[in-house]
Amino acid sequence: MLQLLQYSFMIVLQNQSLKKYHTFGTDAICKGLIEIYSAQDIYEFLVMEQSKFLVLGGGSNVLFLKDFDGHVLRNQIKGIEIIDEDHNQVLVKVGAGEIWHQFVMWTVAHSLWGIENLALIPGSVGAAPMQNIGAYGVEQNVCFHSLNAIEVASGTSQVFFKEDCKFGYRESIFKNEQKNKYIITHVSYMLSKIPNPILNYADVSARVGEDHRYDIQKICETIIAIRQEKLPDPKIIGNAGSFFKNPVIERATFDHLQAQYPHISCYPSGDKVKIAAAWLIDQCGFKGKTVGNTGSYKNQALVIVNHGNANGSEIFEYAQSIQKAVNEKFGIDLEMEVNLIS
Repeated sequence: MLQLLQYSFMIVLQNQSLKKYHTFGTDAICKGLIEIYSAQDIYEFLVMEQSKFLVLGGGSNVLFLKDFDGHVLRNQIKGIEIIDEDHNQVLVKVGAGEIWHQFVMWTVAHSLWGIENLALIPGSVGAAPMQNIGAYGVEQNVCFHSLNAIEVASGTSQVFFKEDCKFGYRESIFKNEQKNKYIITHVSYMLSKIPNPILNYADVSARVGEDHRYDIQKICETIIAIRQEKLPDPKIIGNAGSFFKNPVIERATFDHLQAQYPHISCYPSGDKVKIAAAWLIDQCGFKGKTVGNTGSYKNQALVIVNHGNANGSEIFEYAQSIQKAVNEKFGIDLEMEVNLIS
């Protein structure tokens, strides 16, 4: 039986199902679901509670393998505020609990350039720097200025600037050495008043057209349309977007693969080559495949879906079968982008 408790600083739902709080939509129970609305809420929680806990934003990049034996904190810190600006740039501070896509749409409405290519990426603003989200030639770290976070061990606040975060391809310090050690409260981005379209992807460039290349609204609408065609709506079909990272391999290894597979889908990545994980998975016959209650999306092999009744372990086992097949066929190890919670 669910029990609702309310304090001056938070709302607690005890023994709560997390099914509607993450985009995979699998069922998992936590000891307590806590909603936080300010940095002060976090301070007070850390003082009162010493048990295991997990911070959850939009829940768009997690997979619960079983019930969570602890509390889940839903970050609901909101607000978008212009901190500083000049003739060319605007510094904007955003609450970590804001929905990322809604923030992108705010920037587009204000003709502020930098993250328009990241429209429709699910999740919260606080998760964006953790994952260093990216799409269509842009990563959030390009416009990232700084973030405010609270250290779990001490309860003290700290500011992290770009160089502190050690951003990489879907990587940051918060996924590695500082994992679970900080709770992000706000993120600041330096956006441009001067048009700066990034149209490196042929599909985006062709649809936008030369006449609209400086139309931020048109670019954003194009990105949204492409994503809607390729990716399932998690409100309809449970998923966490791209389940695997695109592997980056040595050029010599790529040359060997290309000799065998002339049409291999790839992108330059410095002195190495980034291979499209979706292409690898598709070549192994997984695109559109269904196994039990899970499978790969019909329009995008990189997306694993929950057809309605899958549990976390079932999805994880299916993901492992993809990894095994890709390794056996291409000798490439696929790394999961989704965070596994056990």
